[in-house]
Amino acid sequence: MKIIREVTDLKDKKVLLRVDFDVPVSEKGEIEESFRIKKQKETIDWLLEREARVVMVGHISDSKSFSDLVPQLHILIGQEFDFIKSVADISVWLGGSGKIALLENVRNLTVVGEGKEEKNDPEFAKQLADGFDLYVNNAFAVCHRDHASVSAITKVLPSYAGLLVEQEVIQLNKVIEASKEGKVVVIGGAKASTKVPVIKNLIDKAESILLGGVVANDFLKEKGQDMGSSVVDENAHDLLMGLDLNDSRLVIPKDFVVFDNKILDVGDETMRQYMDIISKAKMVIWNGPMGLFENPIFAKGTNEIANTIISSKAISVIGGGDTISAVGKLGILDKFSFISTGGGVMLSFLAGDKLPGLEALK
Repeated sequence: MKIIREVTDLKDKKVLLRVDFDVPVSEKGEIEESFRIKKQKETIDWLLEREARVVMVGHISDSKSFSDLVPQLHILIGQEFDFIKSVADISVWLGGSGKIALLENVRNLTVVGEGKEEKNDPEFAKQLADGFDLYVNNAFAVCHRDHASVSAITKVLPSYAGLLVEQEVIQLNKVIEASKEGKVVVIGGAKASTKVPVIKNLIDKAESILLGGVVANDFLKEKGQDMGSSVVDENAHDLLMGLDLNDSRLVIPKDFVVFDNKILDVGDETMRQYMDIISKAKMVIWNGPMGLFENPIFAKGTNEIANTIISSKAISVIGGGDTISAVGKLGILDKFSFISTGGGVMLSFLAGDKLPGLEALK
C-alpha cells in the first residue's frame, strides 16, 4: 500500500481524511464506546504537526448527524475543529484559514443525496474531492465497503493509508503468517455468516479454534443437539458445508448456561477446557463474546476468556465491537497486544478476502 508517512512535504496540503467515528450512542446522545475515535488521534496529530489542513469525513449509524456529538469529539481527539454541514460548504472552508474540520455524516441523505456514499457514486467522489491535494484512509473498519469515501475517491485523488490502517494490515498479516504451533482462535458472537469463512481459512493455520455464541449454536445444531429456543441460523447446514464437524481442532461447548430454554453462555466445564487451551497458547486471536455478555448473569464465559488471555504469555489480538465493549467493561483493554478497530473487516481480512478499501491503495 501507499502509506502517508512516505509523503515528505505536507505543509499547507489540503488532506481529505477518512476517519472512523462510527460508535454506539446512547438515547441521551452520549458516546458509549470511544475506542475507535481515540485510535484516530495519532494520524490526525501527525498530519497537523506537518502543517497539513485536514477535513475529516466519516459516517455514524447510531445518529443522523455528528452535530450534537461535536463537543464530545473535541475532547476525545484532543482537538478543536470546525463543523462543515454539507459537501457544498467544503470549498468555503478550504478558502479560509482553518486547520481542521469535520464534515457532516457522509451517509446523511440530506447532506449527500440518496445513497450516493453507499453506491460508490463516482460523481459524488469527485464532488467530495474538489479542492483537496490528497486523500488518506484511516478507517480500517470500512475497508471492506465499496463506498464513495473509501473506494471511488481513490480514483480522483492521490491516496494513502493512514497510520492506523498501516498498523492494522501489519498486525493482521502477522496473525495469518504466524506458525500454527500454539495459535488459538476464539470465535463467538452472532453473525455466523461472517465468522465461518474465517474458521474455514484458519482451520489449517491454527492448533485450536474455540467456539461460542451463535456460531457454536450452529455447530451444535448440526451435530444433533436439541437447541430449544436458542438463536441459530436457519441456513446453518449450508454455512458449515465443507467443514468436518468432528475435527478435533474445532472445540465446541460441552455444557451451557440455559435460561428460558435458550443457551446464553458457555458452561463451567467448557470454560475450564477453553482456559486450559488458552493458557498454553503462543498466540490468541479473539473475535466475538461467548454469550449474552450485556447481561452480567451471562457474561462469565466472556469475562473468563478475557482474563485468561491477558494472564497468559500469548501474543493477543482481539477485534469486533462487542468484544471491545465487553473487554472495555473490565477495564483491561490495554493488556492486549493488539486491538483491531475492525469487526467485520478484521474477519474479512482473516478470511483471505480482498478488501476494496485496501486494494484501492495499492
